[in-house]
Amino acid sequence: MTLLAIIYLIGSITFILGLKMLSHPDTAKRGNLIAAAGMTIAIFGTIFLYEEDGVKLQNYGWIFGALILGTVVGTIAARRVKMTAMPEMVSLFNGMGGACAMLISVLEFKHLVDHAPVTESGFYSLTADVSHLHVLIIIAGLVIGSISFSGSMVAWGKLNGSVKDFVYKGQQYINLLLLGLLVVGSAYFIATTPTTDVASGATGISSVHVYFFYAIAALSLLYGVMFVFPIGGADMPVVISLLNSFTGVAAACGGFLYNNQVMLTGGILVGAAGTLLTILMCKAMNRSLLNVLLGAFGGNTAASGATASVGGGTTKEITLNDTAVVMAYASKVMIVPGYGLAVAQAQHVCHELEKMLEERGVEVKYAIHPVAGRMPGHMNVLLAEADVSYEKLLEMEQANDEFTSTDVVLILGANDVVNPAAKTDPASPIYGMPILEVEQSKHVIVNKRSMKPGYAGIENMLFFQPKTSMLFGDAKAVLQKLVAELKEM
Repeated sequence: MTLLAIIYLIGSITFILGLKMLSHPDTAKRGNLIAAAGMTIAIFGTIFLYEEDGVKLQNYGWIFGALILGTVVGTIAARRVKMTAMPEMVSLFNGMGGACAMLISVLEFKHLVDHAPVTESGFYSLTADVSHLHVLIIIAGLVIGSISFSGSMVAWGKLNGSVKDFVYKGQQYINLLLLGLLVVGSAYFIATTPTTDVASGATGISSVHVYFFYAIAALSLLYGVMFVFPIGGADMPVVISLLNSFTGVAAACGGFLYNNQVMLTGGILVGAAGTLLTILMCKAMNRSLLNVLLGAFGGNTAASGATASVGGGTTKEITLNDTAVVMAYASKVMIVPGYGLAVAQAQHVCHELEKMLEERGVEVKYAIHPVAGRMPGHMNVLLAEADVSYEKLLEMEQANDEFTSTDVVLILGANDVVNPAAKTDPASPIYGMPILEVEQSKHVIVNKRSMKPGYAGIENMLFFQPKTSMLFGDAKAVLQKLVAELKEM
């Protein structure tokens, strides 16, 4: 075994170990550092030890220039990004990974063509090393990477508000047609490449195949845009997770091409983890994966629901003083964090409120919906930043079992994940999505800035139920005032 192979083995082990440690908040930071260290070792091992036919890598100036530029940009971006903008950053970085995989396939194909002798009949005569499997891996990296890149860029634009949902009649059929053309076209290309020049008997490809390759790339980019365009509302986390798994698979294709074990391992891990997460989220949202691939839900239907009548219901407001009294004399309080908490950066004062209530003998827990916020784990990371104990975070099923024994539920900027329409209104775009059943508790207090609908754009009948009280205002300011009220009690 060579030194480089040993380095790749170490890198692969650190990836697996890091991924395992990321599953728990107490070990997540250490796991991230271990995986990053493994990646660093693998990168420098490749730069200095990789060689082909006795020739090592060259162009060190370009390589280290790109490394330094990427490190500086990544460090600045990671330090400056707000917690609420993390999903945008994940989409942007994921898109860069997809673009990288796409370019690897393009360059690898171009390398094959550029180094192939041209026969008299215009065929690019490929070497015997180019098999259908080789072409399959190139095309898979091209298609999946391109879809991940263009789809992630649209998702990034949607999350930062610069791209709106775009839906037209027959969108699903157009997407199905594009997907069908992509699958059939790719299969045809793989089956016919390399082909044989009848005149010379050489194994190679024609110039038509070259153009066909770039046509597949263009079609993949178009499909990535088209299938993310109509998706919106609470379905965006599912799409981000799916695109993340695409990038992992595309990276694994690059590992196959270059016989790079650590790249292969990392890509497979990311692809498998992303796929499993996507399936679990689809299950949590009561969606099918086919609908996600066709861009058949969210966006427009959600927007139409925004204008739905609320049946003439009225809301009931509660004062800060009354809220403090209700919570101070409760036996059990459940906090439901949402995007509003993240926007207000109120996680630290929320933890302070939790500690004050516990000093009064109140049991305090947090109910976490699988897609609360803008991506899976968003709320877990947010609360971990404020040193909230992981044991206090209840998953949706656990929380739903405990709502009946809860005196007060305090909802902080969460809308769609507590909307009863998911259970009661078949016409609602979120119908069938499992939710936190907060209405089972004795008293529900909802903190919002206004009555504006949530991310899915639909009205929430929970706000009009008799046991629900509205506490309007910025989450951080409201929690600070609540803490002040409790101190005076």
